[in-house]
Amino acid sequence: MRIGLGYDIHRLAPSETGIILGGVQIPLNRRLVGHSDGDALCHAIIDALLGAANLGDIGQKFPDTDLTYKDISSLELLKRTAAWLRSAGFAVINIDAVVVAEVPRVAPHKEEMARNIAAILGIDPSRVSIKGKTAEGLGAIGAGEALCVHAVALVEEEK
Repeated sequence: MRIGLGYDIHRLAPSETGIILGGVQIPLNRRLVGHSDGDALCHAIIDALLGAANLGDIGQKFPDTDLTYKDISSLELLKRTAAWLRSAGFAVINIDAVVVAEVPRVAPHKEEMARNIAAILGIDPSRVSIKGKTAEGLGAIGAGEALCVHAVALVEEEK
């Protein structure tokens, strides 16, 4: 068994498009600023998975200098990461993630997010835990200027 830790943070900017977290489009008067679709939840999970398998990090695999990844769905990036893990002989056991944000509220969307992530990773949605927390008004996250995600992944080396 191996454990990986992932983290991602994105600025929030005014927009009418809303944000994407865990592949779920959430209506909001802001968007996550990023090279891809800005899905910080998927990005943190990708880094956790890559770290657990010692396969590098998201910046190495999907550099923001490569136009191939401009506006790409982070679910597609997660799909590619899952394929690399399988090729390296690893199976995902579970994911645990915390979204820290003043907005949006995560609770109404977490089951759909878990289903999206689990489907790509080939695990049961009960093995994907997503929690929402606020920053209690502190710092850039508390001011609604950013959103961050912490994620942990447990993988098992297949024999």
